[in-house]
Amino acid sequence: MTHTIEAVGVIHSPYAQKFAIPRQPGLVTAARAEIELYAGFDGEAVRGLTDFSHIWVFFLFHENLAQGWQPLVRPPRLGGNTKVGVFASRSTFRPNGIGMSVVELLAIQQHNDKTKLLVRGGDWVNGTPVIDIKPYLPYVDAIPSAQGGYAHTAPEQHLTVVYAPQALQQLRELANAYANLEELITQVLQQDPRPAYKRNKASEQIYGMQLYDLNIQWRVEDQQNLVINITKDF
Repeated sequence: MTHTIEAVGVIHSPYAQKFAIPRQPGLVTAARAEIELYAGFDGEAVRGLTDFSHIWVFFLFHENLAQGWQPLVRPPRLGGNTKVGVFASRSTFRPNGIGMSVVELLAIQQHNDKTKLLVRGGDWVNGTPVIDIKPYLPYVDAIPSAQGGYAHTAPEQHLTVVYAPQALQQLRELANAYANLEELITQVLQQDPRPAYKRNKASEQIYGMQLYDLNIQWRVEDQQNLVINITKDF
């Protein structure tokens, strides 16, 4: 069967690139995003949604669609070496490229014929197309007795995050323009976005990620993520 899916909206998130996006929703609560609904899917379509604290967001991994998928993948939780079936993973390279995330719904804004859902805890790259939204129902969606296989518990966070003097000064200068910027950077780096195969190797490599229009550079020293530079990307 073939069925055409139409996007109902688009996500505006702080993650300007795939690198450093948390691997699951809810891990970086400082990440605020807007889901802008397209005409025809706004207004009456969200009536009653404010009664729910959390929502399911169904979306497309649009940046990966052209690359296709493979039946076996290497989950980061297994060190990036062990293979499992794609259906036993949260890989973003999937047969139909569909993802789903549960996030906290903060507010719904309706202004100038536009409807926006304000959420936090998302794991989407900026510009991600949304294909459906459903309310989270605790009595059926939360299953305390569920088994999580190789990812039954949350990954341990071994790295703390510290800021070099230059980075602290840059944070102060950017504070008014970017709400909760330090908290956002800290939470993202606490997830250790480095490739799994590099986590146990000593290296002086400088890493970079982009949040909003900012370039953040850091390196790992003595089990710490040291943020060394935060600059505007013009």
